[in-house]
This record gives sequence, C-alpha cells and structure tokens, in this order.
Amino acid sequence: MRKKIINSDHKQKINSDPQWLGIEKLAVVEVTSEADEFPIEFALLPHEASSWRASGPGEQIIRLVFDNPQKLQWIRLEFEELEIERTQEYVLRWSPDGGQSYQEIVRQQWNFSPEGATSQVEDYQVDLPAVTIVELSINPDISDRNTFASIKELRLA
Repeated sequence: MRKKIINSDHKQKINSDPQWLGIEKLAVVEVTSEADEFPIEFALLPHEASSWRASGPGEQIIRLVFDNPQKLQWIRLEFEELEIERTQEYVLRWSPDGGQSYQEIVRQQWNFSPEGATSQVEDYQVDLPAVTIVELSINPDISDRNTFASIKELRLA
C-alpha cells in the first residue's frame, strides 16, 4: 500500500477562504437577463445580502470577461431554492483566448427540495493560468417548467 501523511498546515490552507478577486475592477459582466430587484452585483460582490435572479424563465448565462488574463485557483458557487422542488443543471467553463474556445470545468445537476436540500455550495480548486472568460450557464429546471435561474454567490480567487 502506498500512503502519505499530510501535515495539518496543508489541510488548513484548503479549508480557509481565499482572497476573492474584485470582479468589479477586473472584468465586464455579461448576463442574459436580471430582475430589477436582484441584479448580478448581489452574487458577485462580497457582503451582499441577496442574490442574482433572471428576469425570465429558462436557461441563463453569466459571463465574466476579464480585461487582462487572470490566474484562477478557486471558484465558489452557491445556489439556494426555498420554494419549489426542481432539478437544476449548470455548466461552468473557461476560455484562455477571449471566447474562441472553451474548456469545461464542471457540468452538474442538483435536486432542490423545500423539505430537504435547499442550498448547494460548491468549491472548485482549479489551476487555470491565463483565464480571459469564465462562463456559467444555468438551466434552472431540466423539466422545462416556468422556472427562473438564480445564484446566491459566485466568487473567484
């Protein structure tokens, strides 16, 4: 058997919050829609008490277009659904060349249920050296019901 003892300093580094990027200074944010009372800033800026929500039903895209290529090591997504049962699918991808090509980071489905799972928090440790675009595509309900996409938090480090 091959094994390795890791020190607690390494474990502590993984579990601590990284220094989140100031998206408002580094990128242009593109969204397919947003509800007036739930703008995208609520999901991207620290210390916001609310979340982003689309202004209409169906699949939505949030795209962060960086002014200069960024090195990314951590991506956090937090979703919350307190009212309806649904299965959401999202795709997170990135581009090294201004959108000429994309590489998928993750494609995931999650089942929300008001009596059970009401929130989803995902932390992805990545090693992306020169990111020009990060794109999150959200299908709020794979059953094609009249459901609005939303995200509570999208952070990058």
